Amino acid sequence: MKFKHILWGVALLGIFAAVGCGSSSDSTTTSSTTDTSGGKSGGAGLKKKAYKIVMIAKSSSNPVFAAAQIGANDAAKELGAKNKVDITIDWQTPNDEDPQVQAQRIGQAVTSGADAILVSCSNAEILTGAIDDAVKAGVPVMTFDSDAPKSKRFAFYGANDEEAGAQVMSELAKVTGGKGNVAILAGNQNAPNLQKRVQGVKDEAKKYPGIKIVGVFNHPETAEDASAEVTKDMNAHPEISAWAMIGGWPLFATSLLTLDPAKVKIVAVDALPQELPYVEKGIAPVLLAQPVYDWGYKSVGFIVDKVILNKEVAAVNKMELVRVSMDNLGDWAQTLQKWGFKPDPKYLAMAKKK
Repeated sequence: MKFKHILWGVALLGIFAAVGCGSSSDSTTTSSTTDTSGGKSGGAGLKKKAYKIVMIAKSSSNPVFAAAQIGANDAAKELGAKNKVDITIDWQTPNDEDPQVQAQRIGQAVTSGADAILVSCSNAEILTGAIDDAVKAGVPVMTFDSDAPKSKRFAFYGANDEEAGAQVMSELAKVTGGKGNVAILAGNQNAPNLQKRVQGVKDEAKKYPGIKIVGVFNHPETAEDASAEVTKDMNAHPEISAWAMIGGWPLFATSLLTLDPAKVKIVAVDALPQELPYVEKGIAPVLLAQPVYDWGYKSVGFIVDKVILNKEVAAVNKMELVRVSMDNLGDWAQTLQKWGFKPDPKYLAMAKKK
């Protein structure tokens, strides 16, 4: 009997040596594999009981990221049940944009036992080092919305930003007849995704001789700051007749609803419930909606594929924008309702019967 105990002890030591110290306390995994991206993923058929995904968006004050959080939680619930594991989303997003805080929270996620990190990068240069450190420590990192393409993140999910900017300008040219003095509202000047959108707007504008770019205007990404920026710029440049908004920040507030649609036209990215009155009034006849719910929902799906199911995930996963106008305003409102939002009932009533 004593000999059997000795053999059993030796076997246990062998198992502990194979596992190492990278697993959290609730792990039932007895082995792990490390892929070429540097992050650990569960071996085929071997899963832990619980997984924690730390989600770090740009700011909690921006409604688009609240939608992404809802999507992430829904995916965690559905995919956890499907794969018979517990998946939790640990929301570690700063209230206001701060890449230094994001970097700190990536580090904290590693030390707190995160199984994966999902981040939208406010500043790629600042966050690349933190991402690489996390991957080196064995925690796979995925980006969404705003990428850090030079980092060791295993995948990105979001719009093609140059194409998105070009699409904003193309739609704006249609509603202005290819003429006008256009201002670009550009948000955080350090965000790589927004820099690319601005470039897309500028490149597309070159196709229209009647369009002049007045300037690119940056601002903190809150509704109040963005609205104040638009008001200030229109006072300083009364010739502005159109806005190419590469994010819909000011349209989350009501102050610009006083604009005269006969004098100023807007095309913007994003189309959440607060923004729909701008479509109705003709101030923003076209919005290009990011399926922001999918930032969370689909990204968590990619993480599950990588970390739990040990599947290959493409490095870049493109999100298509949805054109929203009066023609499909009701149908889009229904989509928002399915995502957990509460659009004005009058927009829901406009949905086409199927």
